Amino acid sequence: QLQLVQSGGGRVQPGGSLRLSCAASGFNLDDYAIGWFRQAPGKEREGVSCISSSDGGTYYADSMKGRFTISRNNAKNTVYLQMNSLKPEDTGVYYCGKTEYYYCSGHVFEYDYWGQGTQVTVSS
Repeated sequence: QLQLVQSGGGRVQPGGSLRLSCAASGFNLDDYAIGWFRQAPGKEREGVSCISSSDGGTYYADSMKGRFTISRNNAKNTVYLQMNSLKPEDTGVYYCGKTEYYYCSGHVFEYDYWGQGTQVTVSS
């Protein structure tokens, strides 16, 4: 059965860094585009980043460009999100998801499997 298991969340000071992990089982994650989304209380889930299975291309929401980096380790069947220069507005629950296809999407409805979510808190 397909599974995505997340780890690496926590609390940091503004300007700090965290790395999130998304480990896949039941499929090779390099056959699909994998995205990261986040959700704050009372808000809808929003796209953060995505990595394509076809060419390894990466995509970021405008507010994350230059601060966040998505990557993949095929041997570990794991996708990572390195988050630097974190801001309080980055606080939320972060989810990794698998698309129905091999290309990236920023739309929630195009993802068919999700990790359990992990809390990221940025506070002084």
